[in-house]
Amino acid sequence: MTEETTVVAAQKPPTHKKPRSFLAELPFLVAIAFVLALLIKHFLVQAFYIPSGSMQNTLQVGDRVLVNKVPYHWRGPARGEIVVFNGLNSFDDNVTFAQPTNPVSKALRSLTSTIGLGAPNEKDYIKRVIGIPGDHVMCCDAGGKVVVTSKDGKAHSLDEPYIYSPTPDASKYFCAAGTDQKSCPPGAVGILVPKGRLWVMGDHRNDSADSRFHITDANHGTVPENKVVGKAFTIVFPLSHAGFLHVPKTFDGVVAPGMPIAGGLVGALPLTLLRRRRRRRRLNA
Repeated sequence: MTEETTVVAAQKPPTHKKPRSFLAELPFLVAIAFVLALLIKHFLVQAFYIPSGSMQNTLQVGDRVLVNKVPYHWRGPARGEIVVFNGLNSFDDNVTFAQPTNPVSKALRSLTSTIGLGAPNEKDYIKRVIGIPGDHVMCCDAGGKVVVTSKDGKAHSLDEPYIYSPTPDASKYFCAAGTDQKSCPPGAVGILVPKGRLWVMGDHRNDSADSRFHITDANHGTVPENKVVGKAFTIVFPLSHAGFLHVPKTFDGVVAPGMPIAGGLVGALPLTLLRRRRRRRRLNA
């Protein structure tokens, strides 16, 4: 009788890879966070630092706001919204920021600026939209209020409790380009906002080099819509001043012609498609 011998190959015990330490993974995590921050800043939301008092008391010096870039992908800025825009070749001769001299400080400034957390670019400005394309903006009526006349010819005097100095002041008046701005009388001709441009003003009317300041320039102080970075929607720092930024009610009465109709069409489109799909299902049943 033959004895059979079974030979079993020796198997190596399963080996488990030793998990990498946190320090080893840290550079990878930092790289991912940096890329995500760049994508968020470029397409969605960016943080901005307020360097001056031109928007007091709505925004204080040192405030940090978040700017939403998404809405303006499909619509233009609306009256009353606070926007950040690039003032290159229009507003870029007013504000300059001290540049760091230390190499380390320079590197940190460049890094934080890239991800939207550092000091602002001296070409970026933040103001409130007063007039959109086709509007006629004038200062002022008999009560000292800014008057906005929309395309349909309806004039609306703005009640602006948010401005820093609600009392009339000679420096806030403006009239047509070519007129002596210092002696501009109430009820002057005003400005017709060109297509694709905006008339912007700071809430601190006596301390804001806004569209009024540039009214004698080639574009009469207006800002290109395509230079707008986004809409400021909330203050995130300091916490004592944190909160959302809303469009003042005074702008409710100034509605751009066609906006309600366009909004209705946009809202009705999904419902129309849904009804058609249901009809097809019934016919095929």
